[in-house]
Amino acid sequence: MKNSPRPPAWIKRNVRLSQLHVMKGWLRRSTLHTICEEARCPNIGECFARPTATFLIMGDVCTRDCRFCAVRHGRPNPLDPAEPSRVAEAARELGLSHVVVTSPTRDDLPDRGAKAFAATIRALRQTLPEASIEVLTPDFGGCRDLLRVVLEAAPDVFNHNVETVSRLQREIRPSAALDRSLSLLDQARRSAPEVVVKSGFMVGLGEQAREVEELLGDLQRSGVDIVTIGQYLQPGAAQVPVKTYWEREQFDAWAHLAQNLGIRYAVCGPLVRSSYRAKEALDAIRTSRAKECSE
Repeated sequence: MKNSPRPPAWIKRNVRLSQLHVMKGWLRRSTLHTICEEARCPNIGECFARPTATFLIMGDVCTRDCRFCAVRHGRPNPLDPAEPSRVAEAARELGLSHVVVTSPTRDDLPDRGAKAFAATIRALRQTLPEASIEVLTPDFGGCRDLLRVVLEAAPDVFNHNVETVSRLQREIRPSAALDRSLSLLDQARRSAPEVVVKSGFMVGLGEQAREVEELLGDLQRSGVDIVTIGQYLQPGAAQVPVKTYWEREQFDAWAHLAQNLGIRYAVCGPLVRSSYRAKEALDAIRTSRAKECSE
């Protein structure tokens, strides 16, 4: 296998270990998981120090085996019916004004986890009525009825990541499909126009710049309001190696292109991840929509 290119200096981030351990200890006592830990996010030190986190519901085991992801693959445990209330209470204790909730893919469940997302949204609404809520969901097998279950619970942001360009889909996420993901995003836009629709993907997996541009066009046509683009970083030996480290200037160019295409807000940078600075993006969209309504 060809060796990965040498990581650039910006890969390294300073992490305050004391704050990291405090947050991790608190999460363990709350018996909750975060995607920050399970996916080995490079921003975990910054986010845990605030403190904030992206809650991972329905366990820490995924039924799919995407080749970029550090979340464990296997047979998940049954759902915990008390988990939605624990997430809501944890968000209250952290004083969150914007709560992001995601999950592993649960193809083993009849509803693929849609009802658990809805229950968590409702629990958060009851416990933190002033907070905004963002969900980052799997594709639910492309089932529109399951998508509707989530949207009827009225999240403020519906997020589903396409992860990579069209050519690399089969290699990187073999159990998913770009068309299915784009259709899900389009259906979310049509079914709940008041909800902010969001998606994101990684670069550094072997894509070409023109393929990134084409994917941005696909996302715009699917009604995406917010897009995130970040550099893929190999989380462990079992995942695919990095093919390319893109320069910072290229991320700026992609952000500019996204906005020129009609995507309202683009968060692009080497260490950007799907829920990085999520509240800032939502606030920007709300400001943009309010301005349009007043004109």
